[in-house]
Amino acid sequence: MMKSRFPIWRFIVFCFVSVLITGCATTDKRAELGMEVPKQLQMRQIIVTLRDDTPEQWAAIAKALSEEYRLREVGNFPLSSIRVQCIVYQIAEDRPLEKVVDELRRDPRVESVQTNQVFAGMQASHSDPYAALEYGAMAIHADQAHRVSTGKGVRISVIDTGMDKDHPDLRGRIVKIANFVEGGEKSFDQDAHGTAVAGVIGARANDGVGIFGVAPDAELIGVKACWYPKGKNSSALCSSWTLAKALDFAIGSNSQIINMSLSGPGDPLLERLLDHAVGKGIIIVAAAAQDGEAPGFPALMNSVTAVVASNIKAEVRIPVWAKDKILLAAPGVEILTTAPRESYDFLSGSSLAAAHVTGVVALLLERRPRLTQSELWTLLTATAMPATTTTGRTIAAVGVVDACAALGKLLGQAQCF
Repeated sequence: MMKSRFPIWRFIVFCFVSVLITGCATTDKRAELGMEVPKQLQMRQIIVTLRDDTPEQWAAIAKALSEEYRLREVGNFPLSSIRVQCIVYQIAEDRPLEKVVDELRRDPRVESVQTNQVFAGMQASHSDPYAALEYGAMAIHADQAHRVSTGKGVRISVIDTGMDKDHPDLRGRIVKIANFVEGGEKSFDQDAHGTAVAGVIGARANDGVGIFGVAPDAELIGVKACWYPKGKNSSALCSSWTLAKALDFAIGSNSQIINMSLSGPGDPLLERLLDHAVGKGIIIVAAAAQDGEAPGFPALMNSVTAVVASNIKAEVRIPVWAKDKILLAAPGVEILTTAPRESYDFLSGSSLAAAHVTGVVALLLERRPRLTQSELWTLLTATAMPATTTTGRTIAAVGVVDACAALGKLLGQAQCF
């Protein structure tokens, strides 16, 4: 029997109360996490890349660098998509990290070097019985859009925590999984953030169970790159190391869309991977931070579709970094979605907003598979619904995505059906 973690009175409460679950990505939280931190999220690590033209020398170079710079190798992995070998070194507490990085940058054997940075998750009419409580998908008219597109066959990599692949609303929708966090397979099915994002994107529709996703017939790939600190109620954390491997895997899995409901500092290695993905025609959708002075990475990249959260009234809290930027918004406040152990919960954050847009992109790609990131951005912003600030002022530069209007324009119709 399916369980639900919320009573019906919560529907009334959520109209008045917004609980924002977001992560501060620019603060290194790893110092607080104790001894149970996976090796990929340890402090004082650097990632060195070696060129692919000397594979027979990789082991010797890695050993030589370790000895010459007094480094301890803790991991190595290839990034096939951009043709480099990565070596991860741990730097001793008594060594100045920045000085070591500067010295390695000048070493001709090294292609690139950077710190292993930390990122955080940005959480914050159908037969499905909870559809009436699910304002997000209906607010963007996904229910109407399903008459002509359900995202069938579109492959989406969700780079996040793990997800409950056996949840009744996700069963059969997750076609492939991968884990890149040490020990992460143990908690894969119990991870909340990835389960929530997957539900918004691709929960099964018209099956008499729970909710429906924006793209209920899309093929989801669950890629675990983020981890919850043990015993903490904070956001899930990821690193350059885990995200690089996850992106490389997603690119190699023939993904058409990559959803990254997370944010952090600018990262050269991840930027290279994302540029390569976009060059291959993969659409990148990312959650933008609405607190702080910047949208966060990867949302700050021009080639990425960045999304902020709107509420049930199509109101958007404008971030200070927005200025004259065109913003794309989607429902992200008190969103009913899937939770581990066959349950459901209301969650908030731009993570959920990004998931809504990823679903809409899947609906469009089912009908026009060769749409580029630029074409999709133009289409989504041109057909977006007016948004207002929390003070009620309409903002011309901000719009809430409209799945039906975007499909209608794509198909040359007045409506999407």
